[in-house]
Amino acid sequence: MLEAAIFVVFPFCMAFAAISDMLSMTIANRVAIVLVATFAILAPLTGMDWTTYAWHFAALFAVLLVTFALFALGGMGGGDAKLLAATALYMGMSIQLVQYLVVSAFLGGLLTIAILSFRSSALSVYTGRNLFLRNFTDAQKGVPYGIALGAGGLLAYPGSPLMVWAIGRLAGN
Repeated sequence: MLEAAIFVVFPFCMAFAAISDMLSMTIANRVAIVLVATFAILAPLTGMDWTTYAWHFAALFAVLLVTFALFALGGMGGGDAKLLAATALYMGMSIQLVQYLVVSAFLGGLLTIAILSFRSSALSVYTGRNLFLRNFTDAQKGVPYGIALGAGGLLAYPGSPLMVWAIGRLAGN
């Protein structure tokens, strides 16, 4: 049961955040709350020692501090900031956190270039009313960065401590 929660909750939240940001340009607070609460409950049950547990929360607060500064400066949305911090909790102060941040930044850059190119194309005129593409066509809206954060999180998650533990349990280690 514990392994199932580890395999399902984080990926579902990342996919939900990406789709939600694509459709509504918002990431609900409940996504970050579910991620933090799930980690807070599951991590001790995996045998994670308290020092490591504390370092994971230190990663959350460090990323939250930086992302909220970016939010205050207008460089990032509030939902993106909370999602980044909640995802950092799963990665901890490790190479997985660096991987997540670098991959998400790279994917976000590609996404931004693609959306800006799409907005300046003739195709955007015809797709402006499409439910899935309408936020990509509106030049007044920002970039739904939650798509990149969700994809980056899904790519980095297999190396996270909880996933490594769950895979080890299923492999019989």
